[in-house]
Amino acid sequence: QVHLVESGGGLVQTGGSLRLSCEVSGRTVTNSAMGWFRQAPGKERTFVAGMNWSGGNIYYADAVKGRFTISRDNAKNTIYLQMNDLKPEDTAIYYCTLSSLRTTVAVSRAREYDYWGQGTQVTVAS
Repeated sequence: QVHLVESGGGLVQTGGSLRLSCEVSGRTVTNSAMGWFRQAPGKERTFVAGMNWSGGNIYYADAVKGRFTISRDNAKNTIYLQMNDLKPEDTAIYYCTLSSLRTTVAVSRAREYDYWGQGTQVTVAS
């Protein structure tokens, strides 16, 4: 069984940084496309960042481009989201996700992901 467990969320001031971690068990991250999504209160879940299975293609939502970085540690079977220069509009529950798709480009549609974590809350105070 595949499990994804996020951590690293919390309360931070505007302009601050957080690093989210997602520990994966039951599947190797080297054989998976991966992504981060977020859901703000009363809104739909939206794509934040994605990396294709080989790691050769990375894609970011316009709202986070230049501020967020997705990465993975193959030895730890963990994926990360480094978030810098945080803004109040980044406040949301953040979810990590894996896909079995082996595409040349990162996956950005939620329906193409197979496994999801339980989410971690990020709150950015103004």
